[in-house]
Amino acid sequence: MPRFGPPPKGHRARAKPAPLPTATGTPGELPTLDALRVFLSKAKGKVGKSDISRAFGLTTEQRPALRALLSEIKANTPADVAQAVIQHGHLPDTAVVEVTGTDPDGDPIAKPLAWSGEGRPPIIYMRAEARGQPALAPGERVLARLKPIGAGKYEGRTVQRIPAKSPARILGVFTDGKIEPTDRRHRADWIVPPGESLGAENGEIILAEPLPGAHFGPRPARIIERLGQMGAPRSVSLICIHTHGIPDTFPAAALEEAARATATPLATREDLRPTPLITIDGEDARDFDDAIWAAPDGTGWRILVAIADVAHYVPPGSALDREAQLRGNSVYFPDRVVPMLPEALSNHWCSLVPNEDRGCLFADMRFDASGKKLSHRFGRGLMRSAARLTYEQAQSHHDQGTDPEGVPPGHIATLYAAFRALLTAREARGTLELDLPERRVTLDAAGNVTAITPRARLDSHRLIEEFMIAANVAAAEALDQKPCLYRIHDRPSDAKLEGLRQFLESLGMALPAVDRMLPRDFQRLLDQVQDKPEQRLVHETILRAQSQAAYDPDNIGHFGLALPRYAHFTSPIRRYADLFVHRALLDALPAEESARAKEIGEHITGTERRAAAAEREAVERYLAAHMATRVGSMFDARISGVTRFGLFVTLVENGATGIIPLASLPDDRWQHDEARQALTGRHTHLTFSLRAAVEVRLVEANARTGGMVFHIMQGVPARKPSR
Repeated sequence: MPRFGPPPKGHRARAKPAPLPTATGTPGELPTLDALRVFLSKAKGKVGKSDISRAFGLTTEQRPALRALLSEIKANTPADVAQAVIQHGHLPDTAVVEVTGTDPDGDPIAKPLAWSGEGRPPIIYMRAEARGQPALAPGERVLARLKPIGAGKYEGRTVQRIPAKSPARILGVFTDGKIEPTDRRHRADWIVPPGESLGAENGEIILAEPLPGAHFGPRPARIIERLGQMGAPRSVSLICIHTHGIPDTFPAAALEEAARATATPLATREDLRPTPLITIDGEDARDFDDAIWAAPDGTGWRILVAIADVAHYVPPGSALDREAQLRGNSVYFPDRVVPMLPEALSNHWCSLVPNEDRGCLFADMRFDASGKKLSHRFGRGLMRSAARLTYEQAQSHHDQGTDPEGVPPGHIATLYAAFRALLTAREARGTLELDLPERRVTLDAAGNVTAITPRARLDSHRLIEEFMIAANVAAAEALDQKPCLYRIHDRPSDAKLEGLRQFLESLGMALPAVDRMLPRDFQRLLDQVQDKPEQRLVHETILRAQSQAAYDPDNIGHFGLALPRYAHFTSPIRRYADLFVHRALLDALPAEESARAKEIGEHITGTERRAAAAEREAVERYLAAHMATRVGSMFDARISGVTRFGLFVTLVENGATGIIPLASLPDDRWQHDEARQALTGRHTHLTFSLRAAVEVRLVEANARTGGMVFHIMQGVPARKPSR
C-alpha cells in the first residue's frame, strides 16, 4: 500500500540524481569518442553505462560497442571517468595526475592531467609511497585522491598506478652499471643489466629505455644510443637537444633540395644593389637575414628593411618545407645552432653576406618626423649588402661619427636619426620595456667556459629592434584582409595581476586598477625602481605576470608593444612564422596551408617555447660547470624565491641561481608566509624574505643537471652554547 506523508523516522530518502547533459549526435547512433568525452566532462556526479545509453538512445545490442568506447577512453584516462573529470577552476576528490618532478626534499610533485581553470594548473604534492614501493618518477601517471592545502595547492595520495602506454626514454650518464639522469627532477634509480649497455663506457651520455622488471629497488633499463662523453666539448648542448626532443638531423630529401639551390636571378625583381643596405647583428651571429637602410624624406624618413627571400628556396609542400615546419624555428646554444634550414641555405644562399647578390623581400616605409608611419609597400628585390657590422661596431661608428668601409659618409648617423624618430613614436604609445640582461657564455677552442657575462644593451640593439618592429607592423597591416599568422600577446590575467599587486604592496608600490591596466602603467612602475636594489626583482616579477606571446591567425593585438596588429616578417631563416607571412604577402600561400593556420600557429608556438627552455637550460648547465671550480667560495646574493622547502638565491656577480635547502637553515620550525614571501623561524624569529641581500657559500654545482646548492652565511644568529 502506498505511503503518504513524511518518511518514517530513520528512513534515508534516496538522493535525486543530477540531470544528465544533452548528448550530441544522432539519437540511436553510437557516439564518437569526442562526443562521449564531451558528454562525460559535462556530467555532474557519477555516470553509468545505463545513463549514457539513455542519453544517446542506444539499444541493448549496442552495449558491447559502448563498453569498447569506454575502455578506449579509460586507456588514456584510466579511472572512474566521471570522477576523473576536472571541473573548471578546481580539482575533484579523485583525479588522474602526472608526476612532473620532485621538490628538493625528494617528494614527487604532480599536475592534473586535465585542467580547465584560469592560469597554471595547481601543484599537487604527492605523499610518500608505502614502504617497499618504488618512488614515483617524472612522467608517471596515477589515479590520486586529492585534498586542498592552500591556494593552488593540493596533497595527493596514490590510489592506483597507471601503466604507461609507451615507455619514456631516459637521458643520463652511464656510471658503473647505473644511469644517473641528467634531469635534476628525476630521482628514480636505474640499472643496466649485463648485455644491455651497448658497449657504453663510464662517463658517457646515453639514451635508454625502461625494461620490464621487479617493482622493488632500482629499475632496469636498456641503453639504445651512445651520445659521447660527459664534459666533452658540446656535451651540454647535446644534453639539452635530447632532453627537449629537438630534431637535429635533416632528412636526405631536404638536404638534396638545399644542395640544388643556386643564385637568385634579377629577372623581374627590383634592383636594390646600388642601395647601401647593411646588416647589424651580434658578434656570435651565425646567419644574417635582415638588412637596413634609411634616408631623409622631406621632414621625415624613408626606411628600407630587406629580408632574405627564403620563400624562393623553400616552396610549400617540399621536403625543406615539411622539415622547417616540424622544427618551427632555429635553436641557438653557446657552442652550436640547430638550424631550421640546412646550412646550404641558412648560412649561404639565404644569408645576406657582404658584397654578394642575394634575393630579398623588402618593406619600403615612410615616416613623419615624429615616427608615425605614413605609407608602406612590399616587393621582391635583388640586393648586395654593403657591410656586416656587429652591434658594438655600429655603436662605435655612431659615437665617433665615422662610417665603415663601403658605406657612404654620414650613413650611420642617418640610421640613428631615423631610429630616434621611431623611438619617439614608441614612447608616445607607451610600451613595456623589461630590462633583463641576457647572459653570454664565452667558450675557448676546447669548448670550456672562459666567462659568463651580461650582454651589453646598446642603442644599436634598440635601433635594429625598432626597424624590425616597424617592418613587422607594416606586414600585419598589409595582410589585414588576407591569411596571416599574427604575433599576439594578451594582457595579463586578473589572477596574475592580483598576485603582482600583493607583491608590489610589500614594496610600498601601487598597481593601477586591473580593468584599466596599460603597458605604460607597468613602465611607470619600472621607472620607480630604476637603479635601486630591487630593480631586477621587480623586472622579473612583472615579466612573470605577463601572458606568453603566441602565433595565431585570430588577431588580439600585442599588449606589450601596445600595437593593434603585429606579425613576424623579419627572420624567415630561423622562424617558420615569418616564412608563412612572406608567402601570404607574395600571394603564394596554398589554400591547404591557410586552412591549417590555427594548427600551424599552435605547433610553432610550442616549438618556440621548447627552444627557449632548451637555450635557457644550456646556459644554466654551462654556468654550473663554470661554478664547479668555485665550490666553497662566498658570494653576494639576493633571495629571488621563497618556498616551503627552502630559498632560491641569485648571485649578484653573474646571475647564477640555486637553492638553499630548508634543512641547511638554522635549526627551527620554519613557517612559510606565502603572502609576504617569507620564511620565519618560530623560535629564533629570524626572517628570510624575498629580495633580501644575503651572503652565501656554494656547496654544490652539478654540470650534469645544471643544479647549484648554496648555504646561507649572513643573517644566521649565533647559537647559544649548550649547557
